[in-house]
Amino acid sequence: MIRKGRAAPGADRGSRRYGESGDSRDGDTAERGSLDPLDPASGYESPESSESSRTSRERETRSNRPTRSLKARALDYLSRREYSRTELSRKLAPFAEEGDSLDALIDTLEREGWLSDARFAESVVHRRAARMGANRIVSELRRHAVDDTLIEAVGAELRETEYSRAQAVWRKKFGELPQTPAERAKQARFLAMRGFSSATITKILKGDDDWGE
Repeated sequence: MIRKGRAAPGADRGSRRYGESGDSRDGDTAERGSLDPLDPASGYESPESSESSRTSRERETRSNRPTRSLKARALDYLSRREYSRTELSRKLAPFAEEGDSLDALIDTLEREGWLSDARFAESVVHRRAARMGANRIVSELRRHAVDDTLIEAVGAELRETEYSRAQAVWRKKFGELPQTPAERAKQARFLAMRGFSSATITKILKGDDDWGE
């Protein structure tokens, strides 16, 4: 009996022509190779264009979000601390759009009690009075365009306690009268920078005080 010889290993594979293989990897390779960067019809998308598309989609999503109203923004600011009329107007100005009346909004906030120059001045005094003189506090209120009448009233009230406040600041920093002209100049400069008047500084550095108080 004649035996049929077995085909040599790999004979089948060798007989297949290039391109007729059933190996899926060859097909994948061919498919990937068809994405030609130079051919727009191939569907190829570069990393740069992909990033650009994502950025455009994000920008479009943000633009479709509802814009917070100017009043809502103002109330958010006022919920954190007191503002003067001028300071709040400056802060809101970059967000005002065509048709927004900033002055009308400020008037409304003031009328409804959300905004008050008097409360703003009071908050400044509360934060500064223990460390600053009347001149420094008045200067800050002027920078915020607080009404002159209100500033004068605040200044007069501060000057009633000017000496005792300056004395407390001086004691905490130095505690001893200057012994030389250089020391005197240093202490005077320190108090002046904090807004205390020349008369108050002179009185303190001369020792015209009952230190037992």
